[in-house]
Amino acid sequence: MKYSLEYFQESVDYIRKIVPWTPEVAIVLGSCLGPFADAIEDSVVIDYADIPNFLVSTVQGHAGKLIFGTVAGRRVVCMSGRFHSYEGYDFEQLVIPVRVFKLLGVKVVILTNAAGAVNTSYRPGDVMLVSDHIKLNGASPMRGPNVEEFGPRFFDVSRMYTPELRQLARECGEGTGLTLHEGVYMFFPGPQYETPAEIRAARILGADAVGMSTVTEALTAAHCGLPLLCLSVMTNMAAGVLDQPLTNEEVRDTAQSIAGPFSDYVKKIIARLGEVAL
Repeated sequence: MKYSLEYFQESVDYIRKIVPWTPEVAIVLGSCLGPFADAIEDSVVIDYADIPNFLVSTVQGHAGKLIFGTVAGRRVVCMSGRFHSYEGYDFEQLVIPVRVFKLLGVKVVILTNAAGAVNTSYRPGDVMLVSDHIKLNGASPMRGPNVEEFGPRFFDVSRMYTPELRQLARECGEGTGLTLHEGVYMFFPGPQYETPAEIRAARILGADAVGMSTVTEALTAAHCGLPLLCLSVMTNMAAGVLDQPLTNEEVRDTAQSIAGPFSDYVKKIIARLGEVAL
């Protein structure tokens, strides 16, 4: 599909009829991290299916709703449920949410995800601040005609994961009880978990964690010039690290066990965003 500014504007026009104010921060919630949505005050909820030209989440446990409201005194929009290429979407389609956020007036994007730990010093329940990513498969979400209103055809991604936001996130981690790391996220298409050989290769290439999401949103944010923070929750050790199979139940149980303190951590970051010069 050939996208145009007007295509994304249709989504925005529909949303503005329901939510007339401008959100400052967009938050994308990863697998099983949905409880953060309960922290949103004065919320207004819009089903993805009701938004023209938007996508629909098909993953079990993803609510499939845009939630507008206030967190720590800041107006936010929260995606409870995200989109993945393994659902059948083209990589080019995965630009839609972040481009809609840009047109809504969002100034900062916070991505979260559930990831498998490749770095053997990590443990389930740890949080990794993503400093960079590796993506060696699949198309770029910016493939096809460029929409100049969002950004240039060729764009720099060396500061895609904004260093100033990572510094703030490190400071906010103090006293939370969470174990924080800073590292590299590697994208795999899924929906199958990675093989032990793929995990060994990922480690050699410099990856600290692996997952099936995030990079398309991050690249789209970079193209739009939006500052970005990404937080990966280690829900399991990646394939081959332990002598046991990977299960969705393990991912779910770990994510649910950390959902409370992780939500408080994200709220703390949002409350201090005004301290960062972007």
